[in-house]
Amino acid sequence: MTQPADSLTSHPWFFCGIGGSGMLPLALILKGHGAQIAGSDRSRDQGRTPEKFAWLESLGFTLFPQDGSGVTSADQTLVASTAVEDTVPEMVRARELGCPRMSRAELLAALFNRAGQGIAVGGTSGKSTVTGMIGWILHETGRDPTIMNGAVMKNFVSPDAPFASARVGEGNAFVSEVDESDGSIALYRPQVAVLLNVSLDHKSMEELRELFGNFLGAAQVCAVNVDDTESAALIGRAQSLVTFGIDSADAMIGVETGSVVERTTSLSARVLDRRDSSVHALDLRVPGRHNLANALAAIAAASAAGVSVAEAVRALASFAGLARRFDIVGTSPGGVTVIDDFGHNPEKCAATLSALKAHPGRVIAFFQPHGYGPLRQMGHELAEVFARLLGSDDVTILCDPVYFGGTVDRSEGSERIVNLIAAAGGKAEYIPSREDCGQRMMDLARPGDRVVIMGARDDTLSAFARSVLEGIA
Repeated sequence: MTQPADSLTSHPWFFCGIGGSGMLPLALILKGHGAQIAGSDRSRDQGRTPEKFAWLESLGFTLFPQDGSGVTSADQTLVASTAVEDTVPEMVRARELGCPRMSRAELLAALFNRAGQGIAVGGTSGKSTVTGMIGWILHETGRDPTIMNGAVMKNFVSPDAPFASARVGEGNAFVSEVDESDGSIALYRPQVAVLLNVSLDHKSMEELRELFGNFLGAAQVCAVNVDDTESAALIGRAQSLVTFGIDSADAMIGVETGSVVERTTSLSARVLDRRDSSVHALDLRVPGRHNLANALAAIAAASAAGVSVAEAVRALASFAGLARRFDIVGTSPGGVTVIDDFGHNPEKCAATLSALKAHPGRVIAFFQPHGYGPLRQMGHELAEVFARLLGSDDVTILCDPVYFGGTVDRSEGSERIVNLIAAAGGKAEYIPSREDCGQRMMDLARPGDRVVIMGARDDTLSAFARSVLEGIA
């Protein structure tokens, strides 16, 4: 790919929150270009996921406690997400020294916009999976892409790269998910823009329509999901267009009627390219109708980037999926399956629950909200999803939201969601402690059940899922 300017590699960097899902891959990519990088993370100080931080140190990252001691020179550029509070010691120390600061999104956009072929994946749900799929297609077809993802891509995991959420390639393609939650999607100038869906998450619908409309308008070619009403309404903003969808008869990349076969851990369908009437047999190693939609998005994006539909479909047959995206942890000797999943907003939770309910068996759904603020923002919609998609035999269990410190208002928590689920006709329990929730699930589980662990912004959820599996008799 086009190499970053010297301004990005000729001075040291400090990443505040270097272990975060958005920060770690960005640090890996920047270091891959030769930059000197140090960092800190509150999770490291609290003893969470020590193996991740040991791996970063083995790669040559210098890690410090989050006490400001790693910010030592005005030559360092401080990278922090917009969520990092000004009172964090690194922020205080950087101000004292006069260090320049870049947000995570600003740095990513600087790298992305220098690439010869930037492919940006936007939307409320599915971004990480589609980014991984596009990256794998480009890798398998010899394009040697750089990939920036918010999740670990199983295809790229190796003993040397156990947390492979990024890949640095020599080709000119740079594939990245882009975030609308803080408005930073406006910073990107993609050759290919992919729009998956537009639904309530961090911003109002009016704000989202404007952000995603401008996103499409900035790109040379757009791949847009015309099954999604809000996305389809924005296609007039595209300069050039490849549409996709499972249900829409107008989609350029679609599915042959009656060809979809869903299985518990896989899916197959016949992809129809209406531009030339060609049909291609698609086999996916990941389950759920939402992953068929994700695959169509990746095929459309690859087509917009110059890869044939036949090549893209062939590559997806070996796509292994992402960590914490309907990630089957295992099945107990008694026949209880535990699944680890990133579901945290209404759209993502609905996709996961729909995939589970497409097959027989009771569902025990554990949900750890990813913050008090998001819980207030989307609580009603989340409750509606759990009440609507789960049946009378199923149960939802919520613990307290994630809280790693800070000044957020914690006056309203998970008990509100449980009450809303009950009011909508669903069955839910509020148990404040996550460990007690785990014990409750172990006690409830019986042969044939599926236990799904859902939540975001907390790497320890995967270990929690494993502990629940181990504790089920």
